[in-house]
Formats: sequence, C-alpha cells, structure tokens
Amino acid sequence: MDGVLWKDLMPIGDLAGNIAQIRELGLDLAFITNNATRSREHYVEIFDGFGIHVEENQIYTSGSATAAAMAKEWPDGGSCFVIGEDGLLEALNALGFTHSATKNPLAVVVGLDRHLTYEKLTQATLFIREGVKFIGTNPDSTLPTPAGLAPGAGSIISALETSSGQPATIIGKPQTAMLNQAFNDLNVNADQVIMIGDRLETDIAAGQNAGCNTALVLSGASSQTDLEKWSMAPDFVAADLSDLIGQLTNE
Repeated sequence: MDGVLWKDLMPIGDLAGNIAQIRELGLDLAFITNNATRSREHYVEIFDGFGIHVEENQIYTSGSATAAAMAKEWPDGGSCFVIGEDGLLEALNALGFTHSATKNPLAVVVGLDRHLTYEKLTQATLFIREGVKFIGTNPDSTLPTPAGLAPGAGSIISALETSSGQPATIIGKPQTAMLNQAFNDLNVNADQVIMIGDRLETDIAAGQNAGCNTALVLSGASSQTDLEKWSMAPDFVAADLSDLIGQLTNE
C-alpha cells in the first residue's frame, strides 16, 4: 500500500477512482503490506476515510503474518521482546504473545519503530547474542513519505544484525507467506494474479518468487535507475497505479 496507494497516508492520484475502476473490471483485490505499524482494523478505517470500502480479510500485513508464523512454532504464545508499534503488538497479542523485557523471551521480534531508542537496541542485541531467536517483520530499508524516503524496518533489523552478528528470520516480502495466504483465500492460482508494488527487492521479488505476474509502479521506493539494475524485469512498469490500469485496459 505504501508507495502504491499513498505516501504517509497522502493518496497517490485518484485513489478512490482507481480502486473503483479495478472493481468495475471484475477483479478481486487483496492488499498486502510489509508495514507492521498498523493493524488490519486500522487499515479498514484508513480506506473508509478515503471513501473506499475494504473488508478486513482483504488486508494482509507483515505484522499479522509474523504473529501467524510464530503461533505455528509456539501455539501457546508467550513473552517476546518486541521492537515495533501498535499494529505489530496487537497482532502478537491476538495470538497470545506479549511484550516483555524480562529474561528468556521466546523471540526478539523487530518491525518499524518510530520511537526507537538505544536502550531498545541494546536489550535486543543482548538477547540475540544469548541465542534468542531473531525475527524481522520485513526487510524494507526505507519507507516512502511525501518528504522522501525515511528509514524503514529493514534499517533497524540491519543495525541489530550488525550488533548481534546474527541474521534475522524475515517473514514479510520478499517471502511469499502473505501472497500464498491471499491466493488461498481468493481461491486463485498464482498465474491468475498480478502483484503490484513500488519496491523491486520486496514487492516484485515476492511476486516473482510466488509465480505471479508483476507490475512495478514508480510512485514509491524504486526508480527507473533501480529497474535498469534489476536482473528479472517485471511484466509491467508504470508511473503510478492509474497509468498501470490504463495499460491493462488497453491490452
């Protein structure tokens, strides 16, 4: 959603009109985001604010995907050390996981945290160095904003990988868990889907990893220069979502 539909909740183009046009074409929609700072319920409210009705089950976040992956390993839940915001904490809480700075957490779970402190980084580093599992919601190094690209969750994860000497287990894109869940919920095969994203190394890579058609919009993180360096070109490239819809409807 970030960089495709909006930048820091500033809509990109005629957002309501673009979504309406996609629906008029008879296409189903799923919204898949690496942003773990907001809950699915919050995203429904955001869409409502733009005059767009979206069901909660159409939204997939790296926060909810991370909680689901953890629940498979620890079905009874437990305490974790969390660097992240409300969306991630709510997703974890819903499946029995709580944030705690006490000893012996099940995992260190890291997403974007705009209230990050050196103390949080230090405690997370100490836990990881003690052998606690290190889980990252997503590797996005930046986040598109109207002012430009700001640090993303991947920047925080990279700092902890450097300080701890341990790699994180990444749940969100370019991993395919969220996409595969959407395919299952929509009852479609990958080759019936077009994955639209603004970031080559996560959105487009995830779509290609899952076997989707892919479309890069240049309204967010990745640029034309980045595209020229990308080894496997997406199926479509467009200035923004409106331009992409125009290309698809003209084919």
